[in-house]
Amino acid sequence: MKVAVLLSGGVDSSVALRLLKDEEHDVTAFYLKIWLQDEFSFLGDCPWEEDLNFATAVCKQANVPLEVLPLQTEYWENVVSYTIAEIKEGRTPNPDMFCNRLIKFGEFYNKIDKSFEKVASGHYARVEKSDNKYLLKTSPDPIKDQTYFLAYLTQEQLSRALFPIGKFTKKQIRALAKNYQLPNMERKDSQGICFLGRISFNEFIKHHLGELPGAIVEMETNQIRGKHKGYYFYTIGQRSGLGLGGGPWYVVKKDVKNNIIYISKQDYHNRARKEFAVTKFNWIADKPTSGENLKVKIRHGAKFYNCVLEYEDNNGRVILSQEDQGIAPGQFAVFYKDDVCLGGSIISE
Repeated sequence: MKVAVLLSGGVDSSVALRLLKDEEHDVTAFYLKIWLQDEFSFLGDCPWEEDLNFATAVCKQANVPLEVLPLQTEYWENVVSYTIAEIKEGRTPNPDMFCNRLIKFGEFYNKIDKSFEKVASGHYARVEKSDNKYLLKTSPDPIKDQTYFLAYLTQEQLSRALFPIGKFTKKQIRALAKNYQLPNMERKDSQGICFLGRISFNEFIKHHLGELPGAIVEMETNQIRGKHKGYYFYTIGQRSGLGLGGGPWYVVKKDVKNNIIYISKQDYHNRARKEFAVTKFNWIADKPTSGENLKVKIRHGAKFYNCVLEYEDNNGRVILSQEDQGIAPGQFAVFYKDDVCLGGSIISE
């Protein structure tokens, strides 16, 4: 089978490449050169050159061709502009979600030769065909499982997707990397937003949105406790970086229209809730029935909640089995039934 492998320079995608090579597939590796790697390097140390060096070394060792594909324009239009717009509206963006749908399994599909039967990546997820439908299923590693970030893929995209490491745990992948003696076998996992690398998120925001001084107000007394440089630098539940004495203080509310950050000394857990509204559903295969008992993730990680989803058309409401303290508009709620990821939605309030 002819397979295009998305190679990042990290351990996971490198092991995926070697597994496919061992299975004697016709493999070509692709490194996606995306936005922020050249134009805004002055904001910080973006490690794309290091990534590409590792990717080149892995391909040389495996005797696999490597192509560098520039997608800066597509990345800006589909992912970065969305991120900036969400931040400006005071919401919590998830650029990785759209990077997967619109770039890695979107624009990339359109750029490569149609002779490639599958596109492989180093995601911790599984694809299974059942009754002529492709199902997205969870990885056996609950912490590394990445189905949350893949929940906006379409049925057509999933039909061409291949996740060679999806059946392994991270510990097993590290062991395989050592067995292969990969040039990057000791490299640490990347963290943070997909396009920033080591660049400071606040510096990125400042560059695009500037500073907008406003008041920090105590929720209970309505007293001004300090000043901030822009509501978009803060997230609900934030505890550090406020620069205030007498704490701990928690960010509990943002008034975007008036540029006010509200804080409280009360434990943020006391402001947790069990219900929230969702919109813009993406169902990968079958839609669940409204009112059905499901599982839901509201952030990447091992934590699931039992829930009931009531919805009609493109709007709905989620009732959790227990309270969560970090529910914010703009986040994604991703729904599961057993080990199958059904799809996702955006939290609207």
